Amino acid sequence: MANFYSFTTVRRGLAVLLVAALSACASGPDQPKPADLGANPALLGVRSVWRAQIAPVHFPLQVKVVGNNVVLAGSDGTVLSFDAASGAPLWRTQVGAPIAAGVGSDGRFAAVVTRDNELVVLDAGQVVWRSRLTAQVFTAPLVAGERIFVLGADRSVAAFDAKTGRKLWQQQRPGEALVLRQSGILMAIDNTLVAGLSGQLVGMNPLNGTTLWDVPVAQTRGTNDIERLVDLVGGVSRQANEVCVRAFQTAVACVDTLRARVTWKRAADGAVGVQGDDSQLYGVESDGRVLAWRHTDGEPVWRSDRLRYRALSAPLALGRSVVLGDATGWLHFLSRADGTPLAQMATDGSAIVATPVVAGKTLVVVTSQGGVYGFQPE
Repeated sequence: MANFYSFTTVRRGLAVLLVAALSACASGPDQPKPADLGANPALLGVRSVWRAQIAPVHFPLQVKVVGNNVVLAGSDGTVLSFDAASGAPLWRTQVGAPIAAGVGSDGRFAAVVTRDNELVVLDAGQVVWRSRLTAQVFTAPLVAGERIFVLGADRSVAAFDAKTGRKLWQQQRPGEALVLRQSGILMAIDNTLVAGLSGQLVGMNPLNGTTLWDVPVAQTRGTNDIERLVDLVGGVSRQANEVCVRAFQTAVACVDTLRARVTWKRAADGAVGVQGDDSQLYGVESDGRVLAWRHTDGEPVWRSDRLRYRALSAPLALGRSVVLGDATGWLHFLSRADGTPLAQMATDGSAIVATPVVAGKTLVVVTSQGGVYGFQPE
């Protein structure tokens, strides 16, 4: 599901115990029902331009955009690249094991992690090396500067040479044993490697892993396992040197990475990432409310309750709309100005499992049944 998350206890670098599982779209007599969507408002022209099929997706997929192409994977171990304009496959490779995290790519190298904790790296669509990891991984590897960076569930960050597979360094810090089984934060900002480690946003030297700066975004609350859980979730908004992030069911915050400080923070009860533009930041609460905050200071701008209880994906800011997928395969377009509905498009009826992405002029979404759809909004 787009909003499914669970918790794992990690000891001595190995994820060993599933503690609990929650789903915002679980069925049951007490589960609120979403309102009927009604007719497509059709205030924004959106047309379907192609459809492809991959294996079902049951892991926290991150669709990687490289120029006009997208790289993605199915749970069965298939990694593939599409031309986003036409939907034509560019290459397809089977890594030989079910996938737990991916995909990272720089256009040449691509990387995934299997359920057996094996990092698998491809060069131009061909497997070139594998490396056994010491912990589970739920975040897509980062491929940058001919290096592969991996964020482990044991709060470790490791770097490998993309060509040879040689481990270059590994850094680890202590933290709560409980972690989210969903994508975290691992990205590059200029010459800095940025990772989410527990409730900290950390800037690291990519050459050796040393910490350059460390900004606390969220802290543990209370005494039980779920209250102590603190994690920064995948899906961030970057404007120049400012990065806006979500702390799981705690807050949204924007961080000035040059000055290594939080510029603003707001309480927020969401479980998926955020995205924005130079004027606003957009996010989804756990009950499906869609919110916009002013980018400069976090003041609320608008709120939409239209999509409550639909288990929404993280948002994508695109043109004059905010795009979100839901647990029943609908793609929603809301106005960036005030949150009013502009359009809605159906897919295959299964959950949209990754944040929608745009490559060139094509909007690409992936469903849990493995449907890959290309749309072109006006």
